Amino acid sequence: MAKKAENVIVGISIGDLNGIGAEVFLKTFDDARMLEFCTPVVFANVKVLSFIKKTLNLNVNLHGIDSLDQLLIGKVNVLNIWRDTVNIEYGVNNAEVGGYAIKSFTAAVAALKAKQIEVLVTAPINKYNIQSEEFKFPGHTDYLDQQLEGDALMLMVQDNLRIGLLTDHIPVNEVSAHLTEALIRKKVLTINKSLKQDFKINGPKIAVLGVNPHSGDNGVIGREDDDVVKPALKKLFEEGVKVFGPFSADSFFGSGQYEKYDAIVAAYHDQGLIPFKTLSFGSGVNYTAGLDGIRTSPDHGTAYEIAGKGLADNNSFKEAVYLALDIYHNREEYQVLTGNPLRIREKQEEKKYS
Repeated sequence: MAKKAENVIVGISIGDLNGIGAEVFLKTFDDARMLEFCTPVVFANVKVLSFIKKTLNLNVNLHGIDSLDQLLIGKVNVLNIWRDTVNIEYGVNNAEVGGYAIKSFTAAVAALKAKQIEVLVTAPINKYNIQSEEFKFPGHTDYLDQQLEGDALMLMVQDNLRIGLLTDHIPVNEVSAHLTEALIRKKVLTINKSLKQDFKINGPKIAVLGVNPHSGDNGVIGREDDDVVKPALKKLFEEGVKVFGPFSADSFFGSGQYEKYDAIVAAYHDQGLIPFKTLSFGSGVNYTAGLDGIRTSPDHGTAYEIAGKGLADNNSFKEAVYLALDIYHNREEYQVLTGNPLRIREKQEEKKYS
């Protein structure tokens, strides 16, 4: 079946099958309108997903395929990447099930690298049960950073709220040791570029939060903000990057200051994620900025406590699909506007034959 230019191939890794990943995927594409502008292909096994669909009493039609050459536009495709029988036990932390989650994820990333899919949406995994001799990464982002070109950066997105992290999945007592001028420079420049090419923002304004309470109070509560953060931001601003800070993190969101900026950079995981999840009300998206491939995911975990009960809210997963599609189209437009000759010719051909 011929592919429309606007119908994007969305690869999906299934996540932990004992969690809610399959449920939020199935609920999202139970709405046939989704297939008008994207075609999903989930990397899993059609018998397993049919079983989960039946237990949740969902009606989405699944099209099983054995290779991506068999993918049908306008269908919910399931690429069979294993033939084993998987014992689904909702809510159970199981290493074997974690192995299938990684098998799905690595196959989907390989397809993204090979341009067989155009964007990737990842369902939640359990970071504990995915560890093995073959996969020794804290999570999705670190593996993507190794496999795709660029520098991965976790960027949490909900409408105009975008929060990036200088450090992500490391212990709090190691944050200061990781903070350097070079790291701050790399992360701010990555966000600045992403705001332009992925979100169509000209001259983006970026705020950076202080590491210590009250940004160190002029060195009274730590020296990191004065000795590391401020010099890095000063150099970037002198180079034309509209970056401001460091701001005291305790009042930045409550006062509404965040609304003045196109992105906020937090020093560590919870400094950024707590206000983000408080403000986004379950509709936030985790976007891996800075890479040549597009990957998004919902902002929640496996939610074992409600798995298999039909209670999972699929809004964040649906928003992750929407954001991946928006970024895909924004990047296409950005490449044309910035003079990529290959994309200009491709766009001319599309217009010629449309």
